[in-house]
Amino acid sequence: MSLLEEKTNGQYDAAQIQVLEGLEAVRKRPGMYIGSTGARGLHHLVYEIVDNSIDEALAGYCKNIHVTICKDNSIMVEDDGRGMPVDKHPKMGIPAVEVIHTILHAGGKFGGGGYKVSGGLHGVGASVVNALSTHMEVEIKRNGKIYRQCYEKGKTVTPLEVIGESKKTGSKTIFWPDPQIFETTVFDYDTLQHRLREMAFLNKGIKIVFKDEREGQKKSETFHYEGGIKEFVQFINQNKDPIHQDIIYFEIVKENCEVEVAMQYTDSYSELVLGYANNINTTDGGTHIVGFKSALTRIFNDYGKKAKILKDNDSLSGDDVREGLTAIVSVKLEEPQFEGQTKAKLGNPDIRGFVETSTNENLMAFLEENPSQAKVILEKCIKAARAREAARKARDMTRRKGALDSFSLPGKLADCSDKDPAQCEIFLVEGDSAGGSAKDGRDRKRQAILPLRGKILNVEKARLDRILSSDEIKNMITAFGCGIGEDFNVDKLRYHKIIIMTDADVDGAHIRTLLLTFFYRYMRPLIEGGYVYAAQPPLYQVKKGKDVYYTYSEEEQGRLMKSLDDKPGKADIQRYKGLGEMDAEQLWDTTMDYEHRTLIQITIEDSAEADQTFSILMGDKVPPRKKFIEENAVYATLDI
Repeated sequence: MSLLEEKTNGQYDAAQIQVLEGLEAVRKRPGMYIGSTGARGLHHLVYEIVDNSIDEALAGYCKNIHVTICKDNSIMVEDDGRGMPVDKHPKMGIPAVEVIHTILHAGGKFGGGGYKVSGGLHGVGASVVNALSTHMEVEIKRNGKIYRQCYEKGKTVTPLEVIGESKKTGSKTIFWPDPQIFETTVFDYDTLQHRLREMAFLNKGIKIVFKDEREGQKKSETFHYEGGIKEFVQFINQNKDPIHQDIIYFEIVKENCEVEVAMQYTDSYSELVLGYANNINTTDGGTHIVGFKSALTRIFNDYGKKAKILKDNDSLSGDDVREGLTAIVSVKLEEPQFEGQTKAKLGNPDIRGFVETSTNENLMAFLEENPSQAKVILEKCIKAARAREAARKARDMTRRKGALDSFSLPGKLADCSDKDPAQCEIFLVEGDSAGGSAKDGRDRKRQAILPLRGKILNVEKARLDRILSSDEIKNMITAFGCGIGEDFNVDKLRYHKIIIMTDADVDGAHIRTLLLTFFYRYMRPLIEGGYVYAAQPPLYQVKKGKDVYYTYSEEEQGRLMKSLDDKPGKADIQRYKGLGEMDAEQLWDTTMDYEHRTLIQITIEDSAEADQTFSILMGDKVPPRKKFIEENAVYATLDI
């Protein structure tokens, strides 16, 4: 019996639904169950219901999943699985479908034999979504009949009733998120699109049809990938140049776990290794990623020496063998142990050995069977090793000169007096003029200022040895104190807020993008740890009489001017072209004052999407960038 089959030979009824506890706390503390009540938590509701359908697919009973944003902004998820159980639960005395939707930690995922492999919130999903919705309707096709039940805010409002007949099977759920719980209840098409596409890649053969039926936004897409994660790698690398033809792929099923790996090298200098456990993106890695990386380094060294491409006394590091690598490592296992509530890291110790052994055998087999492709990959790894050695020498040289020594901070840096990183922040300011105003207007105890001259090096097109020759980048590395490359240690970061402060124009946006490219490619833990922000300087200053107003968008400016129309006197309007037009007091009042400023925290919602975006915007290929500009030009605000 394969991993994706049932332990109970297809049996799925009320006896498989186990009850652990009630539902009372969900509405009081929603953040504990879905992470937040912002946009991320809202979209998480959809994933939880879709995950239940995916679990049916993993068990071998579902092929088609339909996800629809309805006209009234509700969500409908329908599948062709077995349909949720409708018989009475032996312990609770109510229909099993009602148990699933009204009692927390009730489901077929707690050892009752319902599912062997599952993702989601492990059974809390449907009940949590129900609890955080004003209304929910569930329709089930099973036993030749169509059943229906309705709920409101987690409570049953209609009995389970038969409303028709059908020869088909499956489940349909419609829910309306509660506006009293969520900051917004408007679903974003792109956010859902990214996740649903990812789910289709991770579960080859499943078809997910995604529709948006809202007025003015009608669109539809179908995600169906028979090649699974092989096609995922192709998708990620579509704007890069692969250096070998075949995507390296293998899938191993053993007892109670499965590993699937797809990988390909490109001519880029960055790596992207994405890990998944039961379809959950383990953004912080875990034992499966450790096993994969360990095997990767060993195999390339062993094969390189065996094929006489590497000398006996030479060795490649992990960074060398991962330069330019795009890899997907997906594991499915019976009892995943996730570290932390966000499930960002897999902790199962036995999965490391399983992934390592599987990668050892299958990667070595590929290299031996494809010597020409193996040689191209090894030559890239060797070039990376030489560049790493050059970068080490550059670091050593700059250290001897004091350039990367935290005791020899850059002369342009106006440091703060407080030494507690949690209290300190550094502004990366575009231009010496704005840098001067920021230095004069800042809180000297907690705010450091580092002016940047012009546009920094585009690191998407450079290796670390060349990057370390850039004075502006060296100044940032030194000021941050956490090193770079092999020496990077986020615990040594001197400021827990790194704030990019650039002009509100095209050049400012370009500088911000260059900085974010550098952080994403060479200091990603800074973004993942929530340390990187973008300041929001005002677009306009409006004076009317003795009153002074600042606005930060065209819409806000329009509202302000409309509100001032009824007041006597003429308004004096200044459109800021850059930060340098503001004096120290104005810069403090609008952009740096803790009480009144607006900061945008930079986050990574989707690693694959972020990698693609940086490749498009900052890479060598022009056609994808032209296409991106054409598709997004409609969103640009031009100051003509």
